[in-house]
Amino acid sequence: MSIYPAERAKKLAGSSVIESDEQPASLQNQILSLDWDPVSRYGANAFPHPDGKIKVNELNVFVSVGGTATEQQEAFVRAVEDRLRSEGLIPHTVGRNTFSADAPLKTVTALLDECCGTVVIALERKYFPSGIERRGGLKETLLADVRFATPWNQIEAAMAYSRGHPLMIIVEQGICMEGLLEPGYDWYVQSVKPDVSALSTTEFNGVLSSWKQKLSKPQTRPAAKNPAELTIGQLVGSMKAAQLWSFLAAIAALVAGAFALGATLHGG
Repeated sequence: MSIYPAERAKKLAGSSVIESDEQPASLQNQILSLDWDPVSRYGANAFPHPDGKIKVNELNVFVSVGGTATEQQEAFVRAVEDRLRSEGLIPHTVGRNTFSADAPLKTVTALLDECCGTVVIALERKYFPSGIERRGGLKETLLADVRFATPWNQIEAAMAYSRGHPLMIIVEQGICMEGLLEPGYDWYVQSVKPDVSALSTTEFNGVLSSWKQKLSKPQTRPAAKNPAELTIGQLVGSMKAAQLWSFLAAIAALVAGAFALGATLHGG
């Protein structure tokens, strides 16, 4: 589903943002019906902001959020996305505003590499009126009103953290806070009601400002060099400690073997 409201789509349809002499006649109708998402096809930076200007300092950020179930959840997620855009950040979510023919996990991997930070929005996905924890064990515990977020929050947060992304965690009140959603790690966990008003509190503004200061453009990973093109010094310098010791041991064994063979031949 497109993230553009109807008024915004109409403005795009009448603009000359997409410069092509072969623009299909049905393009405006596709935009107006919101069946066609221009952002996922041409990229967010290909379209101007409501003020008509493109901000060159915008950064891509990954937003981990599951499909919304209620109007309240959808309104909250859209409000977070709008707030990020107002801060010069472009939100990207697989299956929401970014799509690919590849498997979801592969798409997430590629998208995370293009982003400089991650926002996790953990909303209720599953609800259980009652349950049992450690059933049948000595520490068996009865549970009531249990709420879980999508497991993709955990997966994507772990992948983002492994890449050094600054994390901003937003958890709906009442959600089971475990794994990477619980406090006590390298990030602050906000427990909020999924309401737009939660984005104007002193807490949210402070956490957002602190998180934003940690963002920086992702560094391009250097392409792997062909070992055949490397010098001996570069090969040795790229080795890990264990690899280097194994290499030196192999050289020592080779030299010792050569001396032993030479002594045997000379003695014969």
